[in-house]
Amino acid sequence: VQLQASGGGLVQAGGSLRLSCAASGRTFRSYVMGWFRQAPGLEREFVAAISWLGGTIYYADSVKGRFTISRDNAKNTVYLQMNSLKSEDTAVYYCAAEDSPLVHRDSREYDYWGQGTQVTVSS
Repeated sequence: VQLQASGGGLVQAGGSLRLSCAASGRTFRSYVMGWFRQAPGLEREFVAAISWLGGTIYYADSVKGRFTISRDNAKNTVYLQMNSLKSEDTAVYYCAAEDSPLVHRDSREYDYWGQGTQVTVSS
């Protein structure tokens, strides 16, 4: 599976962005998809993840109520809608795929990674 993330950019605090992650391969619908982020000097952290059919969704506490993960298996794409953005959301955002029926928050469980897209929130 190859992943291509897009949609990052510069936005003012309180604004919104929608990230997209397009996947190649015909088995996209069988992968758990996740979003992670990494700010300068910090470790990569979990943001959100969604199961094959979207029945199981997890969020990091820091984004719960502001971010929404979704997927369109017909388009081989997973999305991250980010609202009420804060300066602390500034990071490179990565999408990842996990060949598993279980949804994990640990980045070590994910098998494939996209190249990352920069999100910068100005205060």
